[in-house]
Formats: sequence, C-alpha cells, structure tokens
Amino acid sequence: MGVADNVVRAPAAARPTPVPNPAALAPLLDVNGVTLQYKTRDHLVTATYRVDFQVFASDRFILLGPSGCGKSTLLKAVGGYMKPVEGHIALKGREIDRPGPERMMVFQEFDQLLPWKTVKQNVTFALTASGKSRGSAAEKQALYYIEKVGLTKFADSYPHTLSGGMKARVAIARGMAMEPDILLMDEPFAALDALTRRRMQDELLRLWDDTRFTVLFVTHSIPEAVKIGNRILLLSPHPGQVKAELNSNGHDEGEEGERLSDRIHALLFADSVEEEPVHD
Repeated sequence: MGVADNVVRAPAAARPTPVPNPAALAPLLDVNGVTLQYKTRDHLVTATYRVDFQVFASDRFILLGPSGCGKSTLLKAVGGYMKPVEGHIALKGREIDRPGPERMMVFQEFDQLLPWKTVKQNVTFALTASGKSRGSAAEKQALYYIEKVGLTKFADSYPHTLSGGMKARVAIARGMAMEPDILLMDEPFAALDALTRRRMQDELLRLWDDTRFTVLFVTHSIPEAVKIGNRILLLSPHPGQVKAELNSNGHDEGEEGERLSDRIHALLFADSVEEEPVHD
C-alpha cells in the first residue's frame, strides 16, 4: 500500500468552505434613499423621491422610465454634478460629492466633442486634462480605445467630417480611455436613426464582451433597455420612484424578450394618467 493510500481524507461536509471575497460582493455604486430637487424660475421641482439601487462591477444597469421621471437627474447626481437633499450616493464606499475621473459621462448630444481637435486629440485630451496620462502613453491609450470602437482609419479626422454614429463612438472611446470605475451614459443613441442606433447597441455590447466595463445607462426606450441591460430599474412618473427591478441579460429577441418587454410596459403604464384641468 503506498503512502497516498494511507492518507485519511476529511469527508466533504467537514472540509472548510471557501470564504467569499467581501469586495466581490460589495456594490460598486450604492444609491440609498436619494431625493433630488432642482429650482426652475418659478418652482422647486422634486425630480426623484427616496430612490434606492445598487450597481455591481460589470453590470449593464439601466435606468428606465418616462420623460420627467428623474433618470437623467439621477445620472447627474452619480456624476457628482448635484447633491441629494436626502439620502446618499457612494462609489466604492466613498460618498460622491463632486465630479471625478472615475465616473465618465457620455451624452446624446453630438456637439460634446471639441470641433477643433481630431478624433485622436479629443480622446487624448481627456487623459491629459485629467492628469491620468500624458505624452506618448496618453496617445497610445487613446489609439487603443479608438481601435476598440472601429475608428482607427479616422483617428486624424475632425468631428464635422464624421457621421452621428461615428461621433457617438468617439465619445464612448473617450470615456472608456479614462478606464473609469463606471461609465455613465445618458441616452447616447437617442439622436441616431433607427438602423444606426441598433448598430451602436450591438457595438456597445461587443465592447462590453471584450472589456466587461460597468455602465449605468439611461433610456426611455423599452427595446433598448431589454437589449442592453442585464439589470433594469423601472422608475415611476414624476417624481421618480422605484417601481421594480428586473433582470434582462440582453433578451431582446424571441419570446423571452417579448415577455419581458410586455411586463415592463405593463409596470410602467399601470398608473392612471391624470388629465390636466382645462382652463377657459
């Protein structure tokens, strides 16, 4: 009988259970009881009321709701551009109180690029202006993400020579080049035509497959939410409150996608719409 045959092994039940890494279980972003308000010329507007959600690493987390539900306002608060009047927002356990390079925003407007700079210069500028990188290292990193979005041939082109979809890709490359903890996207494809929008959604998912970046994505389109998100937070009409949180995993086609879209539609439109009083 060999040495190995003399080894007495502990039964499976007695073996120590691996201890999970607490960091892997902790949320990357924690939005807790957040009420947001802003002033107009005549009113104090409550955009959201006691909203809670958590985003984990590599989530494709969608904020979905009708116009006026506060989803873009929430994104600005996560970006550090406004402070909650109630509740708190924390990234990696640290409360957000100002903008920072660990949270990069991509907007829907095409004029978010600097028109006097080329594609490469636009992406490089974000790195150098933030102090994240400089010189040849910044240029190398910029070109890496420009290649990721398929624009290497247009690296020396100016924004006015690009299509809307290409400009959107430059904005995404600029945000990803900063390698933020979370990419904040405010309806980035809303201004595109239907075919280009669909292609950009596919490209965003391809980029996610490649890099597993974390994204917080605002949309009012149910099909877009179902296609892009792995988790979808539904917000009620003004002021925005959480109605439900659903899992998606990109089921935008087939019966499963249709069932999820129908469920979202039913949840979002369950509330009766109050008609405005008619004034003579």
